[in-house]
Amino acid sequence: MPGWFRAALPPLWMLSLLVLSPWIGIGAGALRAEELPWRAGVARAVITPDTPVWLAGYGSKRPPDGKLHDLWMKALAIEDVQGHRAVLITSDFQGVPRSMSDRVFQQLKQRYGLERHQVMFTFSHNHCGPRLGDDLQDYYPVDAEQVALVEQYTSQMIVRSVELVGQALERLAPAELRQGEGRTTFAVNRRNNREADVPRLLAEGVPLQGPVDHAVPVLTVTRADGRLEAVLFGYACHPTTLSFLTWCGDYPGFAQLEIEQQHPGVTAMFVNTCGGDQNPLPRRTVELCRKYGQMLASAVEQVLAGPLQRIGPGLRTEFELIELPYLNSVSRGELLEAAQSSNAIQARWAQRLLAQLEQGERFPSTYPYPIHAWRLGREMLVIGMGAETVVDYALRFKREFGPGTWVCGYADDMIAYIPSRRVWEEGGYEGGSNLYEYGRPAYRWSGDIEQRIAASVHELVGRTGATVGK
Repeated sequence: MPGWFRAALPPLWMLSLLVLSPWIGIGAGALRAEELPWRAGVARAVITPDTPVWLAGYGSKRPPDGKLHDLWMKALAIEDVQGHRAVLITSDFQGVPRSMSDRVFQQLKQRYGLERHQVMFTFSHNHCGPRLGDDLQDYYPVDAEQVALVEQYTSQMIVRSVELVGQALERLAPAELRQGEGRTTFAVNRRNNREADVPRLLAEGVPLQGPVDHAVPVLTVTRADGRLEAVLFGYACHPTTLSFLTWCGDYPGFAQLEIEQQHPGVTAMFVNTCGGDQNPLPRRTVELCRKYGQMLASAVEQVLAGPLQRIGPGLRTEFELIELPYLNSVSRGELLEAAQSSNAIQARWAQRLLAQLEQGERFPSTYPYPIHAWRLGREMLVIGMGAETVVDYALRFKREFGPGTWVCGYADDMIAYIPSRRVWEEGGYEGGSNLYEYGRPAYRWSGDIEQRIAASVHELVGRTGATVGK
């Protein structure tokens, strides 16, 4: 038996409780604080801009015209009986760039001693949230005033992120963690189903095509008195129901509001699992957005009403940055041609990179990609991956590691679409030559990135000692 596992073993009476009663409902009653194998702390902060920072995404100038509901950033800190800690940040941002998250990680280490492997900064990929830093920098028309506003807002969010984590750590208190899984079905594989056809196909009962992941994983945080403190849940789908100019959390925002209304005092938190090639269809109305939020919230409520699996003691967190290679770095000749493109995003990208070449810069051939593996007890494994991972990754890793496995994309750094080998071979928007939209100095990833990512995931999971689902 590994030494780290022997050190994490709870008292004999607690082992009996875990073995004899692994499944328990939300309303199962109170436990003494000293009987709980975890400590948890929760914090939240409004992040709705009070300046006219443009809305992120969709490749155009999008000044805000109002607010449907507030945007939020939330933090869940957990600690096991040995004092091992992890913090998950969730947010209504479209994308957090490395230039922002690295500063947050650095300050968290300086102020709270948190190492990189202990913190995961996720973003819902909501397209009705604000721009941040240099994320998608070539997506938008150049506007000096807007650049200043984005820099100011991003700096504020760095401060707020660090303060938020500090608050969650200060609130660490005895807690019980439990998990379950629900299901909802509004996500559609957008690569295999034409958006215009989806309403008719649904009305006719014709099965939609392509891989999807309709699972809704749920984690609850309950206090010693039986009070529900927080609900973390996920789903694999783009939050792109809406494309207007109003601040809003899209369907994840509505789902969190619905859960919090049903459970006053509870903090609901959302993670986008692997929805890079999934869309909520049909879409483009607030009514549909509310509907999808309610569908997701209902799936969570069904989990809360049923038996939940208790998460036993023991936390192990692993992390690494791996280098994902480009197929080819872009050449000067390609940039000169692209600078004349009628595609405004591509032209801005080429002009910016040409200026870098003029200054003597050389383009890297790879990009650092963040991967997390967290083991909670013997029941739960969280895999966190950077950027817009397609659904194949979730389906693969859940199949390989079994029940209790969460596979989250949209963590730490926006980067670009991350195709599986299948999607890479098929090409198209998520798998083809579109890296320029994200500012990368290349058009396409190398074809072996899934193999590289999977090798890292398996190495990290092995280091956690996870036996989830086995």
